[in-house]
Amino acid sequence: MEKFHVVVFVSLLVLLFQIVTAFRTQDGSEAWGYVQVRPKAHMFWLYYASPNRIQDPEKPWPIILWLQGGPGASGVGIGNFQEIGPLDTFLKPRNSTWLQKADLLFVDYPVGTGYSFVEDNNSFVQTDVEAASDGTALLMALFNRNETLQQSPLYIVAESYGGKFAVTLALSVLKAIEAGKLKLYLGGVTLGDSWISPEDFTSSWGPLLKDVSRLDSSGLEKSNSVALLIKQQLEAGKFSEATDSWGQLEGLISDNSNNVDFYNFLLDSADDPLSLTASELKQEVAVKRYSRYLHRLRSSPGGDGDIDTLMNGTIKKKFKIPENVTWGGQSDEVFTALQGDFMRPRINEVDELLAKGVNVTIYNGQLDLICATKGTNAWVEKLKWDGIKTFLNTTRNPLYCGADKKTRGFTKSYKNLHFYWILEAGHFVPVDQPCVALTMIESITQSPVASKVESHFPLVRT
Repeated sequence: MEKFHVVVFVSLLVLLFQIVTAFRTQDGSEAWGYVQVRPKAHMFWLYYASPNRIQDPEKPWPIILWLQGGPGASGVGIGNFQEIGPLDTFLKPRNSTWLQKADLLFVDYPVGTGYSFVEDNNSFVQTDVEAASDGTALLMALFNRNETLQQSPLYIVAESYGGKFAVTLALSVLKAIEAGKLKLYLGGVTLGDSWISPEDFTSSWGPLLKDVSRLDSSGLEKSNSVALLIKQQLEAGKFSEATDSWGQLEGLISDNSNNVDFYNFLLDSADDPLSLTASELKQEVAVKRYSRYLHRLRSSPGGDGDIDTLMNGTIKKKFKIPENVTWGGQSDEVFTALQGDFMRPRINEVDELLAKGVNVTIYNGQLDLICATKGTNAWVEKLKWDGIKTFLNTTRNPLYCGADKKTRGFTKSYKNLHFYWILEAGHFVPVDQPCVALTMIESITQSPVASKVESHFPLVRT
């Protein structure tokens, strides 16, 4: 197909001791490739240039770096084709793509995720901080010799576990910028339904599900018992044991709620014909459950639309992925390697970003369970940032989308902290509420593109 025709743009450049392989389409609208961020560790990236890009020094065009969750879920696959990219899993145009408002940079992060790969098991990262070092190396390779990219503020936008990656990466990026090693302007960090404080989320599950009638008193008591154990393990620094207890708690909740969906508590996981049974709820398959939920929402009867088939077929061929690399083939190993860091909180990192004046935006879907709004509110209240009391006492503004006046959510902002509560959305806000999400990201990035619904959706940046 003509739209998949590519030419070699850069081939095996030695740049800052990193090996960079890159391609682009003939019209320059897409570029992609690998950066060897460390010996035997290869990170895949995909860049889309927006057709709406405006060259205006007074209103710099934004770039969004999307970081997926899991850990081990592919941004190039899931975030791109199932959430915010220009095409869906049927390779049909998405009218709610965030490419309308910004350029998009998807990365299979950390190494071993999606098309990214390592040559031996000793090269997987074991901490969020190690992943941040690799991510910074990739950004150095992409930005340092590209003046066009340097003129655009970079907004790191994350979902789920990607939020932990985002805050550690942002701090690493700032350090590299200050040291003169990275030519980049960080516009802000956005945490979408993000796993910032596992203790607060696991403690929220039982009470929330009891309030919405998915657990009874017995189920609540069992849930709270394991949540308390997790809290004690985290306080003792037993992070790997806490990860095991997290898996136990998910299974217990599934058993006592008749398999509530962890990404939308109004649903049963059985509503997805590909969903996993309670007996399969363990960390090794968590990333598969994450992708399958989105597949159920995006596919339709009679079509293929299968993300695995797409990424290991047509898209793999287009991107010239090495034959021995399978999309998602190392995802389970990525999760296993990070088991000791999976339950580690990153509230302090959010505090540090706020203290440095970085714009931090939080958004949360009302119906999410795994990263429930109840838990997000709890960890936000733990922030030590000097503006937190004023932020908490600030009045929220309602959000609307389009010409109707139906309340789509709420938002409030104080200084460089911003929060969006998105109604009728679960874990995947861009999928469940695409109109709100698109206009929200315009506000976050201060995109020069004028919104058609601007008068109904207040810009809250200060």
